[in-house]
Amino acid sequence: SPSAPEAGPPPTFTFSIINTYPHDNTAFTQGLIYADSIFYEGTGGFGSSSIRKVAPTTGEVLQIRNNSSAFFGEGITIFNQRIYQITWLSRTCFVYDKNSFDIVGQLSYPTEGWGLTHDGTNLIMSDGTANIYFRDPTTFAELKRIQVTDDTGPIKNLNELEYIKGAIYANIWFTDRIAQIDPQTGRVISW
Repeated sequence: SPSAPEAGPPPTFTFSIINTYPHDNTAFTQGLIYADSIFYEGTGGFGSSSIRKVAPTTGEVLQIRNNSSAFFGEGITIFNQRIYQITWLSRTCFVYDKNSFDIVGQLSYPTEGWGLTHDGTNLIMSDGTANIYFRDPTTFAELKRIQVTDDTGPIKNLNELEYIKGAIYANIWFTDRIAQIDPQTGRVISW
Protein backbone atom coordinates (compact mmCIF):
# COMPACT_ATOMS: atom_id res chain seq x y z
CA SER A 1 0.00 0.00 0.00
CA PRO A 2 1.33 3.48 -0.83
CA SER A 3 2.47 5.72 1.96
CA ALA A 4 3.21 9.41 2.27
CA PRO A 5 6.17 11.02 3.99
CA GLU A 6 5.52 11.62 7.68
CA ALA A 7 6.26 15.36 7.58
CA GLY A 8 6.99 18.07 5.07
CA PRO A 9 5.64 18.56 1.59
CA PRO A 10 5.06 15.54 -0.65
CA PRO A 11 7.55 15.16 -3.51
CA THR A 12 6.68 16.74 -6.86
CA PHE A 13 7.28 14.90 -10.13
CA THR A 14 7.22 16.10 -13.72
CA PHE A 15 6.18 14.41 -16.95
CA SER A 16 7.04 14.13 -20.62
CA ILE A 17 4.54 13.90 -23.46
CA ILE A 18 5.23 10.67 -25.35
CA ASN A 19 2.37 10.82 -27.86
CA THR A 20 -0.65 12.88 -28.91
CA TYR A 21 -3.90 11.74 -30.48
CA PRO A 22 -6.66 13.52 -32.42
CA HIS A 23 -9.76 14.41 -30.41
CA ASP A 24 -13.12 16.10 -30.97
CA ASN A 25 -12.32 19.60 -29.72
CA THR A 26 -16.02 20.28 -29.06
CA ALA A 27 -16.14 17.46 -26.49
CA PHE A 28 -15.74 18.70 -22.89
CA THR A 29 -13.98 15.62 -21.52
CA GLN A 30 -15.05 14.81 -17.97
CA GLY A 31 -13.99 11.16 -17.71
CA LEU A 32 -11.59 9.10 -19.81
CA ILE A 33 -10.75 5.41 -19.62
CA TYR A 34 -8.50 3.29 -21.81
CA ALA A 35 -9.81 -0.30 -21.98
CA ASP A 36 -9.86 -2.96 -24.70
CA SER A 37 -7.62 -0.73 -26.87
CA ILE A 38 -10.42 1.88 -26.91
CA PHE A 39 -11.00 5.22 -25.20
CA TYR A 40 -14.26 5.41 -23.27
CA GLU A 41 -15.08 9.07 -22.74
CA GLY A 42 -17.69 10.88 -20.70
CA THR A 43 -18.39 14.45 -21.83
CA GLY A 44 -20.07 17.33 -20.05
CA GLY A 45 -22.14 20.41 -20.67
CA PHE A 46 -25.89 20.92 -20.53
CA GLY A 47 -27.14 19.77 -23.92
CA SER A 48 -23.79 18.23 -24.94
CA SER A 49 -23.13 15.47 -22.38
CA SER A 50 -22.55 11.93 -23.60
CA ILE A 51 -20.69 8.69 -23.20
CA ARG A 52 -18.55 7.67 -26.15
CA LYS A 53 -16.39 4.90 -27.47
CA VAL A 54 -13.48 6.49 -29.39
CA ALA A 55 -10.73 5.04 -31.59
CA PRO A 56 -7.50 6.32 -29.97
CA THR A 57 -5.35 6.74 -33.09
CA THR A 58 -7.97 8.48 -35.27
CA GLY A 59 -10.29 10.15 -32.73
CA GLU A 60 -13.26 8.64 -34.58
CA VAL A 61 -16.34 8.32 -32.36
CA LEU A 62 -17.32 4.66 -32.78
CA GLN A 63 -20.36 4.75 -30.50
CA ILE A 64 -22.17 7.50 -28.62
CA ARG A 65 -25.10 7.89 -26.27
CA ASN A 66 -26.20 11.45 -25.56
CA ASN A 67 -27.57 12.48 -22.19
CA SER A 68 -30.77 14.47 -21.80
CA SER A 69 -30.04 18.21 -21.86
CA ALA A 70 -31.12 18.34 -18.20
CA PHE A 71 -27.92 16.49 -17.18
CA PHE A 72 -24.30 17.69 -17.11
CA GLY A 73 -22.18 14.54 -17.41
CA GLU A 74 -19.10 14.21 -15.24
CA GLY A 75 -16.72 11.38 -14.29
CA ILE A 76 -17.03 7.83 -15.58
CA THR A 77 -15.64 4.43 -14.66
CA ILE A 78 -16.02 0.91 -15.99
CA PHE A 79 -16.83 -1.69 -13.33
CA ASN A 80 -18.19 -5.24 -13.90
CA GLN A 81 -18.98 -4.60 -17.60
CA ARG A 82 -20.94 -1.48 -16.69
CA ILE A 83 -20.12 2.17 -17.36
CA TYR A 84 -21.01 4.40 -14.42
CA GLN A 85 -21.44 8.10 -15.20
CA ILE A 86 -22.09 10.66 -12.50
CA THR A 87 -23.64 14.07 -13.12
CA TRP A 88 -22.56 17.44 -11.79
CA LEU A 89 -25.66 18.93 -10.14
CA SER A 90 -28.40 16.35 -10.69
CA ARG A 91 -27.26 13.90 -7.98
CA THR A 92 -27.75 11.10 -10.50
CA CYS A 93 -25.44 8.28 -11.55
CA PHE A 94 -26.37 6.52 -14.78
CA VAL A 95 -25.33 2.90 -15.21
CA TYR A 96 -24.92 1.66 -18.78
CA ASP A 97 -24.21 -1.70 -20.35
CA LYS A 98 -20.60 -1.36 -21.53
CA ASN A 99 -21.27 -2.85 -24.96
CA SER A 100 -24.74 -1.59 -25.93
CA PHE A 101 -24.70 1.72 -23.94
CA ASP A 102 -28.27 0.87 -22.82
CA ILE A 103 -29.18 2.32 -19.42
CA VAL A 104 -29.39 -0.57 -16.95
CA GLY A 105 -29.66 1.44 -13.74
CA GLN A 106 -29.89 4.83 -12.12
CA LEU A 107 -28.46 5.65 -8.68
CA SER A 108 -28.50 8.79 -6.51
CA TYR A 109 -26.22 10.61 -4.08
CA PRO A 110 -26.56 13.77 -1.95
CA THR A 111 -23.64 15.87 -3.28
CA GLU A 112 -22.34 17.28 -6.53
CA GLY A 113 -20.66 14.73 -8.80
CA TRP A 114 -17.18 15.42 -10.19
CA GLY A 115 -14.91 12.38 -10.56
CA LEU A 116 -15.36 8.62 -10.46
CA THR A 117 -13.15 5.51 -10.38
CA HIS A 118 -13.08 2.17 -8.54
CA ASP A 119 -10.65 0.00 -6.59
CA GLY A 120 -12.01 -3.36 -7.76
CA THR A 121 -14.54 -3.47 -4.93
CA ASN A 122 -15.96 0.01 -4.34
CA LEU A 123 -16.76 2.98 -6.53
CA ILE A 124 -14.72 6.02 -5.52
CA MET A 125 -16.18 9.50 -6.10
CA SER A 126 -15.21 13.15 -5.70
CA ASP A 127 -17.58 16.10 -5.38
CA GLY A 128 -15.30 19.13 -5.76
CA THR A 129 -14.53 19.36 -2.05
CA ALA A 130 -11.54 17.81 -0.25
CA ASN A 131 -13.61 14.64 0.34
CA ILE A 132 -13.44 11.34 -1.50
CA TYR A 133 -16.33 8.92 -1.03
CA PHE A 134 -16.21 5.13 -1.29
CA ARG A 135 -19.59 3.89 -2.53
CA ASP A 136 -21.33 0.55 -2.91
CA PRO A 137 -21.54 -0.22 -6.67
CA THR A 138 -25.07 -1.66 -6.36
CA THR A 139 -26.78 0.90 -4.10
CA PHE A 140 -24.31 3.83 -4.30
CA ALA A 141 -24.52 4.06 -0.49
CA GLU A 142 -21.54 5.79 1.15
CA LEU A 143 -19.30 3.18 2.80
CA LYS A 144 -16.36 5.36 3.78
CA ARG A 145 -15.12 8.93 3.40
CA ILE A 146 -11.60 10.34 3.45
CA GLN A 147 -10.43 13.94 3.45
CA VAL A 148 -7.48 14.64 1.16
CA THR A 149 -4.67 16.64 2.80
CA ASP A 150 -1.03 17.51 2.37
CA ASP A 151 1.31 19.52 4.59
CA THR A 152 -0.71 22.69 3.84
CA GLY A 153 -4.08 21.24 4.88
CA PRO A 154 -7.15 20.00 2.97
CA ILE A 155 -6.97 19.89 -0.85
CA LYS A 156 -10.25 21.00 -2.42
CA ASN A 157 -11.46 20.92 -6.05
CA LEU A 158 -10.66 17.21 -6.37
CA ASN A 159 -11.90 16.42 -9.85
CA GLU A 160 -11.65 13.31 -12.07
CA LEU A 161 -10.19 10.27 -10.33
CA GLU A 162 -8.15 7.23 -11.35
CA TYR A 163 -7.13 4.25 -9.21
CA ILE A 164 -3.69 2.92 -10.18
CA LYS A 165 -1.57 0.37 -8.30
CA GLY A 166 -3.17 1.00 -4.92
CA ALA A 167 -3.33 4.81 -5.09
CA ILE A 168 -5.99 7.33 -6.08
CA TYR A 169 -4.98 10.02 -8.56
CA ALA A 170 -7.01 13.25 -8.72
CA ASN A 171 -6.57 16.25 -10.93
CA ILE A 172 -7.18 19.50 -9.07
CA TRP A 173 -9.65 21.69 -10.98
CA PHE A 174 -8.33 25.17 -11.87
CA THR A 175 -4.72 23.95 -11.57
CA ASP A 176 -2.18 21.92 -13.55
CA ARG A 177 -1.66 19.54 -10.63
CA ILE A 178 -2.45 15.87 -10.08
CA ALA A 179 -2.37 14.45 -6.55
CA GLN A 180 -1.40 10.84 -5.82
CA ILE A 181 -3.45 9.96 -2.72
CA ASP A 182 -3.26 7.21 -0.11
CA PRO A 183 -6.78 5.68 -0.13
CA GLN A 184 -6.54 4.70 3.54
CA THR A 185 -5.54 8.05 5.02
CA GLY A 186 -6.30 10.67 2.36
CA ARG A 187 -2.73 11.96 2.58
CA VAL A 188 -1.15 13.23 -0.66
CA ILE A 189 1.77 10.89 -1.43
CA SER A 190 3.14 13.00 -4.27
CA TRP A 191 2.20 15.71 -6.76
